Amino acid sequence: MEYSKSTEVMTLKRWAFLIFSLFQMVWLAGCAEKSFTPIEREKSFVASLNIQEPSLDFIDEKGEVMATWLFEKAYSGAVLIGDDHVLLYGNQIDTIDLYDLTTGQKLYTKKVDIGTTNVYYSEATHQFFITNNKTNTITSFDEEGNELASQQLGNYPMSMAATKDKLYVINFKDTKLSVLNMDDLAVEQEWPINKSSHGIAIIEETNELWVGGHGEGSKPNSSVKRYDLSSGEPLGDIEMPLMPVGLMKADDEILVVSHGHNELYVADFSGAVKWHLKVGANPFVVNKLNDQIIVAGYDDHTLYFIKDGEVQKTVDVGKGSFQLLVREE
Repeated sequence: MEYSKSTEVMTLKRWAFLIFSLFQMVWLAGCAEKSFTPIEREKSFVASLNIQEPSLDFIDEKGEVMATWLFEKAYSGAVLIGDDHVLLYGNQIDTIDLYDLTTGQKLYTKKVDIGTTNVYYSEATHQFFITNNKTNTITSFDEEGNELASQQLGNYPMSMAATKDKLYVINFKDTKLSVLNMDDLAVEQEWPINKSSHGIAIIEETNELWVGGHGEGSKPNSSVKRYDLSSGEPLGDIEMPLMPVGLMKADDEILVVSHGHNELYVADFSGAVKWHLKVGANPFVVNKLNDQIIVAGYDDHTLYFIKDGEVQKTVDVGKGSFQLLVREE
């Protein structure tokens, strides 16, 4: 059978259309982003970032698991950006990913240098700050992920806290704390601190900054150091053995977890310990959801809900609970 020229043209057009359609389907499939279980906007939660098998567990005030997000990337940290977004990052990952909690969908991915150690979000300036232990830098971004400024710091910058227009950064493998202007990241002061310092809390009511830490080698740290917030002058130590590394200001108290002794300490602003409690297995982090203190056990993969100095309930989470995010509605 012989085909006319018009028949050949039609056949070629059909093949071209078929190939284009197949290519489009493959391209769309490759570009489709995985979405997660949405988190209702009006829901309060504590979210546990688990780093041994990367996941994020969302738990309500009653201790019920609302959702679990399982990740393919090796995220080592997360931070809430406003009330409805979560930013995920990892020390060995060269991107940061921002997700919308209400939809469970990714909003954007941004390229960054490998070596992210921490991300801090400022509600006052609507910026977030990334520290990096490979480049020993800190970089600021707006909420859309646009880079604003960058600054060289000491060795292994990590723990951060901010008040007014000042950002305080602990250089973990160095003997200095950097005080930066939040607008342009200019270094305004450097305070001498102990090496392997980790954990930071600002108490504006008493104009103090508290710093925890691991200690070095055969000399583990067993106290929280107090500094004048304006000058960096040392104001004394608070005994909280062993390795107090997780600090958080909550209302009129400072919460501290010492992962060397598996203990939670609750102190007033003068540094007096009001009570302490043995809790968790190798805890690194503490937070508070309304009237409940929450401690994460890294080795036992458990969250402890504490009220009036006693554990009220426990919740199993993913392996390696390392960070706690809290949203109160």
